[in-house]
Amino acid sequence: MAYSAEVVQRARDRLAQAKADRESENLRHLTEAYRRVPRLKEIDLQLRRTMAKAVQAVFAQGDDVQKAMEQVKNENLSLQLERQELIAANFEPGYLDDSPVCEQCGGTGYVGSTMCECLTELCRQEQKRELTVLNVGKESFEQFRLDYYPDRVDPGQGVNIRMVMEKTFKICRRYAMEFTERSENLLFSGGTGLGKTFLSACIARTVADRGYSVCYETSSRLFAKLERAKFNGDEDARKEAEKYTACDLLIVDDLGTEMGGQFTTSALYSLINDRLLAGKATIISTNLNSDDLEKRYSAAIASRLRGNYRRIAFMGEDIRLKKTGGF
Repeated sequence: MAYSAEVVQRARDRLAQAKADRESENLRHLTEAYRRVPRLKEIDLQLRRTMAKAVQAVFAQGDDVQKAMEQVKNENLSLQLERQELIAANFEPGYLDDSPVCEQCGGTGYVGSTMCECLTELCRQEQKRELTVLNVGKESFEQFRLDYYPDRVDPGQGVNIRMVMEKTFKICRRYAMEFTERSENLLFSGGTGLGKTFLSACIARTVADRGYSVCYETSSRLFAKLERAKFNGDEDARKEAEKYTACDLLIVDDLGTEMGGQFTTSALYSLINDRLLAGKATIISTNLNSDDLEKRYSAAIASRLRGNYRRIAFMGEDIRLKKTGGF
């Protein structure tokens, strides 16, 4: 799962802060415990001394070794028992528990060279926060309503509209729930207001919840950032452009609504081609049909979309107008 460098860094910063907060809290508790029960400080000092005695005993000569080690052991056990009794009598359970913020990695974020689950979870949260900033992430498949789609046969297509959309919904939900780094590319195709953006957002949220890195952009924002990265030396835009290639799932919404031109066609071709070569999954939604895509962009782009993307049909009447009572 390829989280961007920015997501990982923010997650590591949060873990480092949590580690520092835990250590600070442990120190405050210990300082307060020493103030309330001075004997605890004496015991802790004596325990450190017994450790020094244990080291000295190792270098003792002859029969004195075993005797010295046994004496140090008994003294240590006696001090620990007294310490436990004092803590139990004066403090609530866990008050002097100095366990690290994560038992697995100690708060470093890694077990060997493998990212610990604590850091992985923070990466998931940061990934979801990025989607929330774009107003993506509140949508859920449970909110999808088939009753917005007419239960009748479309005269032009010869198929039942609601049945088509029920199939589309199931495909999208299964795609999100079973997403892997080898998932196929999808092309959402259909008119305005038929649920393409909504189901794209549902997929984005679900896939991000499962720990994969997701970039979600409208085509207008995407090409604007790519243009700034190429021509303006915009560092933030450059980092965004890198994420578009590296993320596990890229979702481009409303392709065809951006300003057209030579740069847009070239950037779209490069983006599609780079992700195909990298084996990265992409979802593109558009109001344009196959012929329109070829006319607006190029035959090469249309060919890649036809040959490497699974077309998902969206049919019906504009749901936004139904919700608002418009005509």
